[in-house]
Amino acid sequence: MSLFDDPEPEPDVTPASAPLAERMRPRALDELVGQDALLGPGRPLRLAIEQDRLQSLILWGPPGTGKTTLARLIARLTRARFIAFSAVLAGIKEIKTVMAEAEDARRLRGRRTLLFVDEIHRFNKAQQDAFLPRVEAGDIVLIGATTENPSFEVNSALLSRSKVYVLQPLGAGDIVAILKRALEDAERGLGGLGLTAEPDALAALARYANGDARVALNLLEMAAGAAAASRSSTGLERPQQVEGRPSTASERIDAAMIADLAQNRALLYDKTGEEHFNLISALHKSMRNSDPDAAVYWLARMIEAGEDPLYIARRLVRFASEDVGNADPQALSVAVAAKDAVHFIGMPEGNTALAQAAIYLATAPKSNAVYTAYLRAAEAASTEIAEPVPLHLRNAPTRLMKGLDYGKGYKYAHDEPEGIADMECLPPAHRGRKFYEPTNRGREAGIRRKKDE
Repeated sequence: MSLFDDPEPEPDVTPASAPLAERMRPRALDELVGQDALLGPGRPLRLAIEQDRLQSLILWGPPGTGKTTLARLIARLTRARFIAFSAVLAGIKEIKTVMAEAEDARRLRGRRTLLFVDEIHRFNKAQQDAFLPRVEAGDIVLIGATTENPSFEVNSALLSRSKVYVLQPLGAGDIVAILKRALEDAERGLGGLGLTAEPDALAALARYANGDARVALNLLEMAAGAAAASRSSTGLERPQQVEGRPSTASERIDAAMIADLAQNRALLYDKTGEEHFNLISALHKSMRNSDPDAAVYWLARMIEAGEDPLYIARRLVRFASEDVGNADPQALSVAVAAKDAVHFIGMPEGNTALAQAAIYLATAPKSNAVYTAYLRAAEAASTEIAEPVPLHLRNAPTRLMKGLDYGKGYKYAHDEPEGIADMECLPPAHRGRKFYEPTNRGREAGIRRKKDE
């Protein structure tokens, strides 16, 4: 028998020893919480699943939002041959074997293969390219699941042949609904244990889970174990079921218990993935919009998730020149000082230096005139004729150079009453051109007046 023969249908009963998150995995589309925009009645994806006319698709969303669950539900509902493997474990040899068998299944039995690839972003270009011929021929319907932006992680050729569906992070209400279902379900969940959970405990679980149902259920299972251990330590018996129903005695889960179990919440953050760029973009744009509250919030999100503090400091230094510039020249000094402070005292003590700099930059007057001046000058320097430096601006350290009129006509600015000589410093083709145009904000207002005189 081939390793890739049609698998046996998944059993409807998950072993009682399996983790709670696995036992409570939805078995029908209507049980999948929080994705109504994709799977509500009449929605295109739901209709395609129910009518077994799926085309290749990519499921993109944060962990714990239902990507793998949805693939398993599709396997239950489809008449296609279903194969699943993980990009972490499969290599090019396995992919080619699957592709060959998919071709045979279509040619000999007229049956398509539905191939689910978990963490498809971990496949390299060669591995992803191996899918293309069979996708194009219609031998396989590819379902890829990824937590990373497919625009960056999936080959453009494969992406163009697939529909991307975005699964949203679960809201707090969705997480609470999932937890209540687990507490009440006597067959698969914790309903036979006589557990109750205070509303603020469920709310705390939802906050700690950060939109991840798996994390929430794992924490709930830990809390159930802690409640049972607490009862045991007091010498009380576990509540007994009577005629298949739990007794009225119960073990209670409260918010304090949840706080003890989830002291070190893992924030949703990948220092090399899209969320890294999303958060630094949020910080930069909040400072640009002069919003210190948002700036310090996004800064804290990055620091608490473990971002390299010197990376943040470098971005603050860049912001000081790009978005504040000469409207407040002190901003650059503040940003560089924050970088030096972080380098000197390290973390976590350096977090306040970064926060001070971010708040200073957010509240400083803004100007991108330095940034745009450089862009204009760089464009002129790289695309236009490189004119020679005017003779009067050249040094003349030798007799020959003086004889060639190097430095002739140069006027020493300090000798002028206003400190500015009547002398053109741009080459002839650029005379009169304005690269730097100061704003009327902050210190630049004075620079503008001086420049216009």
